[in-house]
Amino acid sequence: MVAIASRVKLTFDEYLRQYPQGEGFFELVDGEFIRMEAIRAHKNISRFLMFTFNDEIRRLKLDYIVDKDIVIRTVNRLGKERGRIPDVSIVQASFWNNNVIAYGAVTETLELAVEVVSTNWEDDYIDKLEEYETIGIKEYWIVDYLAIASRSYLGNPKVPMVFVYQLKDGKYECKSFKNNETIISSIFPELKLTIEEILKISGI
Repeated sequence: MVAIASRVKLTFDEYLRQYPQGEGFFELVDGEFIRMEAIRAHKNISRFLMFTFNDEIRRLKLDYIVDKDIVIRTVNRLGKERGRIPDVSIVQASFWNNNVIAYGAVTETLELAVEVVSTNWEDDYIDKLEEYETIGIKEYWIVDYLAIASRSYLGNPKVPMVFVYQLKDGKYECKSFKNNETIISSIFPELKLTIEEILKISGI
């Protein structure tokens, strides 16, 4: 991540208006633009999951839209406003198509958000987890394909894992999956996918 300092802390609306178009992806953290940069393996996984989810949406004719660069407004428990861009997002198609002339940011809560873990893994496991729970994202996946997080999350020895957080009564409940265990999703209950398949796609 690379921060672009600003003299004045930006609000979410200002972040959208001043977004550096054509210069990559930027999140809003503590009033500043933060450039998001990903390696190719990370991109491979994000693209694979987007296509996999889209296949399920089409097969089951679900009222969902899946995309990789949807901007969402989040707040943490202290009420601080942030702009996030999950690696993969799923939103209800009826919400999305209700205002098709709007730009890519959404104010409706997502059905599902996926973060593919990078070196700044605490953002996904701590900050974004709190924010996504607070705004009511129904399901949140953390895909730690490089087993970067600490042993308190991944065990010893550390192994690649997918953590699926599902919102129950306003709080996330977590299940973890490794090796050839089928990932269980409430959004896609018929999905057949394992972390081993995701690892193959990464190219690592």
